[in-house]
Amino acid sequence: MSSPEEPLIANSRLAEANHDDTDFADDGGDLDVPGKQPEDLSPGLFIWLLTFSAGISGLLFGYDTGVISATLVSLGTSLSDRLLTPLDKSIITSSTSLAALVVSPFASVLADALGRKRVIVLADLLFIAGALTQALSVTVSAMVVGRAVVGLAVGAASFVVPLYIAELAPAAHRGRLVTMTVVCITLGQVVAYVVGWGFGEYGDARTAWRWMVGLGAVPAAVQLGILFGMPETPRWLVKVGRSAQAREVVERVSGRRTGSARRAEATLKSIEIEVREEEQARRLRSRRANGRARWLDPWFELLGVRRNRRALAIACLLQGLQQLCGFNSLMYFSATIFTMLGFLIPTLTSLVVAITNFAFTLVALFLIDRVGRRRIMLWSIPFMVAGLLLAAYGFSFIKLSSSSMTDVPTEVPAAQGAAVIILISIMTYVAGYAIGLGNVPWMQSELFALNVRSLGSGIATATNWGANFVIGLTFLLLMEALTPTGTFVLYAAICVVGYGLIWSFYPETAGLSLEEAATLLEDDNWGLR
Repeated sequence: MSSPEEPLIANSRLAEANHDDTDFADDGGDLDVPGKQPEDLSPGLFIWLLTFSAGISGLLFGYDTGVISATLVSLGTSLSDRLLTPLDKSIITSSTSLAALVVSPFASVLADALGRKRVIVLADLLFIAGALTQALSVTVSAMVVGRAVVGLAVGAASFVVPLYIAELAPAAHRGRLVTMTVVCITLGQVVAYVVGWGFGEYGDARTAWRWMVGLGAVPAAVQLGILFGMPETPRWLVKVGRSAQAREVVERVSGRRTGSARRAEATLKSIEIEVREEEQARRLRSRRANGRARWLDPWFELLGVRRNRRALAIACLLQGLQQLCGFNSLMYFSATIFTMLGFLIPTLTSLVVAITNFAFTLVALFLIDRVGRRRIMLWSIPFMVAGLLLAAYGFSFIKLSSSSMTDVPTEVPAAQGAAVIILISIMTYVAGYAIGLGNVPWMQSELFALNVRSLGSGIATATNWGANFVIGLTFLLLMEALTPTGTFVLYAAICVVGYGLIWSFYPETAGLSLEEAATLLEDDNWGLR
């Protein structure tokens, strides 16, 4: 039996087919004009400026992820007048992820109610408050509160910024532009390690860590100033009845190239058609809801329509795998790991890993739209597995003392050759991650239909932060309980399972408009060809 939405979708496709000879997609200039080469429709300066401006949130996210690694080995007895235990470190680290997990679903509701841009503003205010709270902390509890406030900011920004960019980006370059957010994240991690190394080596040991965490407020303040010149997405503007403003944004996105006025008009009509269909489908389902509360409608649309359920399953799979593969354990605890291995300047060694991450994310920037999302994942995960297994092998030659998980240096020196093997293996793992799994999950918005895009993306982002919380809380404890070798073998096994699921269920969406990508999941094969 066909769902109520199917006649509406069919009418939409007829309307699109009868509108000139332009094949257009959904929001924000996702245009594919016959006879045009991809380079003719390359992102204009306006789109790149918007992407970099929104990407400052990614820089903040990356800085926060990276700076905690250097902070944990610099705190000494600054908090609560004692050395931190492994549990203290785990709680400080994972509090950010837990707060991000809690806020992500609510951020999706706010993004629909207030707009994408206002949620970014709110995230910046929270970034500033959290950074200052951490810098002024004198107890473990206060530090946890500061980290949690930053977590609220990260949870909101990590959801809304990729959505904001995806709703503005041309279809042929959407992957590249969303990947710019991940580039900013990895750049933030590099900056964090450089700052951590600089303050750790040349700063006052008593206050260096306060400067490390406090400096996170600076990019947030800069972005707040820039946001006044950034537009709202045309899709949200049309949804709330502000079509005139949406037209202005679409015209700016389309630029002044030949035919841009016609493309802008086609894009705006496409958005209006889809928003109208969403409202018609929602009313039809509401009439059949028998008095159900209206606020539950989006949840029933997400979970009650097959393609939406499938989109949610895939998005949550990718976001969960991105964290459960163990990557952020390296970002949070890399300095701790390299201290265990006997490196004299562990923060500087961590910088090598961060630079690897940044460099291969730049590689992904040029490959993501050419190679495709599915293929790049299937190519890169085997390198991650190889790196993890090689790290497990290297750790098998190293005997760690019971004090290795604290700030007290181990008395059992690490085998130099094994330490180098572990460093190389971690760089291999990080390179594979950066090319594929570090980027592709953030393309999640292209899997969802317009009427459930915010909610679905919010739930998928919450899955990411839930898994991140588990990793941050359990990594050091697993290292003690399973040994480092067992821990890295566990992460490798998770990657192998994820590879099989991606092979079986994840369709290719590169080059498709957002609507075309969402309709892939309507057929029985999950869009796999």
